[in-house]
Amino acid sequence: MTFKEWGDSTNYFNYRDHNIAYWSAGQGTHLLLIHGFPTSSWDWHKLWKPLTARFTVVAVDMIGFGYSDKPKQYTYSITDQANLHETILKQLNIVTAHLLVHDYGVSVAQEMLASAKERKGDGFQPLSCCFLNGGLFPDLHHARPIQKILNSPVGWFFNQFLNKKSLRRSFHRIYGNQKPTDKELDQFYQLMLHKDGKGITYKLMRYITDRKENANKWKSALVDATIPLHFINGPLDPVSGRHLANYCRKLLPQWKVDILEGVGHYPHDEAPVEVVAAYFSFMNNM
Repeated sequence: MTFKEWGDSTNYFNYRDHNIAYWSAGQGTHLLLIHGFPTSSWDWHKLWKPLTARFTVVAVDMIGFGYSDKPKQYTYSITDQANLHETILKQLNIVTAHLLVHDYGVSVAQEMLASAKERKGDGFQPLSCCFLNGGLFPDLHHARPIQKILNSPVGWFFNQFLNKKSLRRSFHRIYGNQKPTDKELDQFYQLMLHKDGKGITYKLMRYITDRKENANKWKSALVDATIPLHFINGPLDPVSGRHLANYCRKLLPQWKVDILEGVGHYPHDEAPVEVVAAYFSFMNNM
């Protein structure tokens, strides 16, 4: 799917009086994709064709991201983003689904797992969850210096210096051997700029604080999970790479952990064929 085709196929639903972009296609069991920061559901486009051939896939641009509204006067939080996803699932009459998540979306999924556990069978229930690189455990999340600055009291000031050059520099540091092309970076940046999104980047960084405040709750959601869990890891990621995969193997030996050598923070963009193969292997052996 081309970048233009992706934009042209956008659907919208209303959440708290804001327009939220989403996509749905395919057939079979439902699969919910949850993207990371600072990008959008376009991240999944290289996986879209094989995934929609097997599942009914739903992907949402969370509020503040991609084609969705990016209100300036808004309290962005992981809990709110989880509620946003449950809202669209309810509107689509989806009560169960597999989850495939990345980065910021990792925390959203942890909140959804915790909420499902608390509801004890009521409301939306995940069937399984596959995590790509992301901050599952705050103590192991090696945030980049710019992330720490943007999440600080002076984040609003430094936000104005973000540009395509700084995005390129950041992505080149967290990607593995296969770096994003200039065209791909242009697409990522275009979606960040959409609806003046660059201006609220520092507000979205609250997810780092959310992770610390909910660390025990979200860790318990993994340790106590009764659904199959899977971790696909790009080990060259300095933020959540091999060190996180090794920790997951020790803490949760029942997990299926796949390490994709030569890959960094964006496995689904850097090595889409390998990610699909690992994920389908997990699904086939559940």
